[in-house]
Amino acid sequence: MYGLKRKNTPKRVHFERISSTQDYAREKRGEGRDLIVSATVQTGGKGTKGRSFESQEGGVYISKLAFYQEFPAKNAFQIMAGAATAVCETLKGLGLSPVIKWPNDIFVNGKKICGILIENVFSGANISSSIVGIGLNIHNELSPELQEIATTVEKETGKHFSVEEVKDSLLEALEKPVCMEKYLSYIGYIGSEAILCFGDERIPATLLSVDEQGGLFVEIEGERKRLTSTEVSVRV
Repeated sequence: MYGLKRKNTPKRVHFERISSTQDYAREKRGEGRDLIVSATVQTGGKGTKGRSFESQEGGVYISKLAFYQEFPAKNAFQIMAGAATAVCETLKGLGLSPVIKWPNDIFVNGKKICGILIENVFSGANISSSIVGIGLNIHNELSPELQEIATTVEKETGKHFSVEEVKDSLLEALEKPVCMEKYLSYIGYIGSEAILCFGDERIPATLLSVDEQGGLFVEIEGERKRLTSTEVSVRV
């Protein structure tokens, strides 16, 4: 479960066009109030490892800033798990069968449909605040270079969904308690061969399992190892 939240009603802000909802939320962190910022278009959307995230009109782009009390840093993975599960539950409600590529990329039929970016601020042994950034493809156009590796809700269902309705469903799902069992039920690609990326180093491995704390077990040259999302990324 999450640590205790400060009792304040999140302020909601929407922009038709903004560089990055994540940057805006970070700038407002000093105000000490929970915030939900969304955008129709992002011109400088952020992904993990500093990558850009294409954010054309027709997607859900949100960043949720939340403040906590008594949230042990050792439980930080719960924030990531909660966000990924909320996205999967939302997509399931639209008739899709999403899977999580550890730790938090969401795929449908082998193509990425959502990216999640988590930024935590630590105070001693606790997390004082976090920003959860989510970019979910609904009916946005994908550039030619992305069409082979990414997809949208509309492409997968053949149906046109309202961005606002999906966003509201997602925000509602984000408020539900974290259930690691549910998160683990969405994990995919277990048993698959993958490439582990440690900085510039690339190592082939077999994905074995994910535990309740979010650790990834892999087999590398016959040796079983446990890895965390802070030290490695995975390519399947």
